[in-house]
Amino acid sequence: MSEGTYTPARVWKWDSESGGRWASINRPISGATSQSELPVGKHPLQLYSLATPNGVKVTVMLEELLALGFEGAEYDAHLIRIGDGDQFSSGFVNANPNSKIPALMDHSTETPTRVFESGAILMYLAEKFNTLLPTEPSARAECLSWLFWQMGSAPYLGGGFGHFYSYAPVKIEYAIDRFTMETKRQLDVLDKQLANNQFICGDDYTIADIAIWPWYGQVVLNTVYEAAEFLQAHEYKHLNRWANEIKERPAVKRGRIVNKTFGEPSEQLHERHDASDFDNKTQDKVDS
Repeated sequence: MSEGTYTPARVWKWDSESGGRWASINRPISGATSQSELPVGKHPLQLYSLATPNGVKVTVMLEELLALGFEGAEYDAHLIRIGDGDQFSSGFVNANPNSKIPALMDHSTETPTRVFESGAILMYLAEKFNTLLPTEPSARAECLSWLFWQMGSAPYLGGGFGHFYSYAPVKIEYAIDRFTMETKRQLDVLDKQLANNQFICGDDYTIADIAIWPWYGQVVLNTVYEAAEFLQAHEYKHLNRWANEIKERPAVKRGRIVNKTFGEPSEQLHERHDASDFDNKTQDKVDS
């Protein structure tokens, strides 16, 4: 059907074949479709994820905690293949009833604690280890404001711009224009904030940076959606400075490849169960 001729039906009906590349991961109901328990590794922190921007937030956070010397942040990162429907297993639904990655289970508590939603996981870990989140009330409020800004903005960037520009089976001019406008406004918000700040909240690296970089940093670096030229991302010089600086952090270099199953093989670590896995990436063993 050509653009501009569609009239919504009086009652919407689900077309399971719609949605393009990611059609199989979306449905209008919740709950498990298969019975399967989640694997549990040797560490208290068990992560179930994929290296999408939301997943990268958490693996970067865990690697940053380990870099700071917090041994209790050791973790197992189990691969959830969303294209195969792993997120609809009974085990995963128990960890996250919303069936979205990432999900974290903390087995260090008397009863294992489940944490879902990437922003909630970052905040949980920051409070658990008392780091990367300011304690002074005004600074804490600023940091949490930017964290929640990212959580509220991501649907426009990923679900809106990213979907219609990169993944939708039909290119709809109105949808692309609408979400491009909002995405560029958000890029401008960040560029202005970073004009006078080294990091998002000032001089200190926080969970706000960890939350925002996998989305907006990778957009301007052209590693998600391949849309940097379309968005004229080079115009946001302060955002680009920040994005490149974050990219060079050793913990970010490690975290961004955990649970990654696409791109160059040298930049994929399907699962992470020990720090030595980064030096011994043997995907045939992981997949067997």
